[in-house]
Amino acid sequence: AGQFLSLTAHVAGEEITRAYSIASPPNGRRFGLCANLVADGRFSPWLFARVQGDEIEFTGPYGTFTPRAVASDTILVATGTGIAPFRAFPGTPSGGNCTLIFGARYENGLLYDAEWRGLARDRAGFAYWPTLTRPSAGWPGRTGRVQPHVMEALGERRDVDVFICGLHETVNELRAQLKAAGVDRKRI
Repeated sequence: AGQFLSLTAHVAGEEITRAYSIASPPNGRRFGLCANLVADGRFSPWLFARVQGDEIEFTGPYGTFTPRAVASDTILVATGTGIAPFRAFPGTPSGGNCTLIFGARYENGLLYDAEWRGLARDRAGFAYWPTLTRPSAGWPGRTGRVQPHVMEALGERRDVDVFICGLHETVNELRAQLKAAGVDRKRI
């Protein structure tokens, strides 16, 4: 859970490798990936053209972005397909409360939204805070970037583990804000 695979393909005579987070809980030799189709991309159009039975070369899994046994509360922060590794976490990564803050531009970008809403409804201690930067007029939820919502969820506490996955810029900004607020870097 939380790791990624490196997929490789020969596209237009060139070998291309891309990393994709595993977006499913551990399930033997089966796994799911989460990917966006980038129309003018070099790899994703090839990947999206695959059909059942095609073989895809990959290596891994790699990475240390994995849930750990802790007794404190946890904040999970994702933007875009950065939500994928959290889907692989078993429920919540800790024994405490867990808040998932998921940012997307539009409502249709809230990947696995029904699953997160169901988990928030059915599991005590789990909260789901979706936020949109370009909401429709009827959007009833949070708006704007994820950073202020994370700081709201953190409040005055500093004994919270924060997992962040998504856009590089967002991850870096949020790390800096959390460190400046006094959160130990080992908790980020």
